[in-house]
Amino acid sequence: MKNLVTNLKIINSVAAENNDENDDFRIFLKTLDSCKVDIYVHQLNDTISPQIDCTQCGNCCKSLMINITTDEATALAAHLNMDVPALTKKYIEKSNEGQLIINTIPCHFLMETSCTIYQNRFTECREFPHLHKENFTSRLFGTLQYYAICPIIFNVVEALKTCVGFK
Repeated sequence: MKNLVTNLKIINSVAAENNDENDDFRIFLKTLDSCKVDIYVHQLNDTISPQIDCTQCGNCCKSLMINITTDEATALAAHLNMDVPALTKKYIEKSNEGQLIINTIPCHFLMETSCTIYQNRFTECREFPHLHKENFTSRLFGTLQYYAICPIIFNVVEALKTCVGFK
């Protein structure tokens, strides 16, 4: 595997250049066996993710809306020695659909590039960029939205282009 790109300025620049290519790639992937694509994505993710230190980036925390559950809000309140109403007032709001979300972007709990509640971070944060999940081809639109901001997604997608014969 070639050297990984982790410089966010380079990733953002290449992402802008690759916009049309990535649209074509998304269409191309839809023609392939989704189970085989999942195998490639999981293998690439297992190889690439450990080589990228998310705490040196934090870009997802700077740019994504973070959904949380009621249980996670309760656990965070306990961790911060707050009651849930105080936590809610300070950090959480409800979306129009009733989903609990952190009320700022970037996340309140980001300090420079690291999460201050890392051991207690939310499920959505722990699972991002979701490349370990099944049905990658059904989640392409969302994944490619983060291609320009996440070094893991960027590198997995670029390597996947080669693995499946797109490039």
